Amino acid sequence: MKKLLPTLALSMAATMTITSALSTPAFAQNAAVVNGKAIPKAKLDKLITNSGQGTNPELRERARDMLITRELINQEAIKRGLVTNDNIQEQLEQARLNILVGAVFEDYIARDGVSDAELKASYEQIKTQFEGTEYKVRHILVEKEADAKALIAKIKAGEKFEDLAKASSKDPGSAVNGGDLDWMTPQALVPEFSKAMVALQKGQMTEKPVKSQFGFHVIRVDDVRQAKVPDLAELKPQLIQMMSQDQNWQRTKFDEMLKRLKSKARIQ
Repeated sequence: MKKLLPTLALSMAATMTITSALSTPAFAQNAAVVNGKAIPKAKLDKLITNSGQGTNPELRERARDMLITRELINQEAIKRGLVTNDNIQEQLEQARLNILVGAVFEDYIARDGVSDAELKASYEQIKTQFEGTEYKVRHILVEKEADAKALIAKIKAGEKFEDLAKASSKDPGSAVNGGDLDWMTPQALVPEFSKAMVALQKGQMTEKPVKSQFGFHVIRVDDVRQAKVPDLAELKPQLIQMMSQDQNWQRTKFDEMLKRLKSKARIQ
């Protein structure tokens, strides 16, 4: 029995050493360790952030499993000697080049690939979409015409539109705000609603219920204004994105970029 004591003591010491190692800051900085290769926690955090899906334990575990899978594949490729295979090397280089081509072109467009004349022409095409009249409007939505008529009568008798909207409206998005839809353009609303809205002056309410596909509306316009058209600088990112969706434009710009690069290069 005495001979076993040193062995038991050694085993306990080893266990304590392992436990201590697992609790060190270095281990805490890793999301996982795969066959001795550490996957940093920062890499997992970045993957989750780039996914744009927020964070929760289930998502985090899926992301961690993805990183483990990638590392296992990478290790297996090395073990099988695939990373030194000429054909694989060529494919990897081509994939890298494709990524760089896209990145360089995107950066070129963002920095100096679009002229002021192009931006202005595109701006003139779309700025009319922002012009027109906006209405600060409230509504109460109910299922039955009789209910809408009763609400109109109550409002005319002195009850507050906002209070009745909170109590009666079937539109959950606006009811909590007293029926407030904020500033709206006629184009953003169903035709029946828009037609009734634009006929009202500031402070007026519909005399009769307005029927739409959603039910019956009681509508009040609180204010009217001319829509503010964003200036060119504000819309620049959207303008570039819009132009970039045109494949012919992309090809023209890519050729233009290559000509610029070749003109500056020393090619022998």
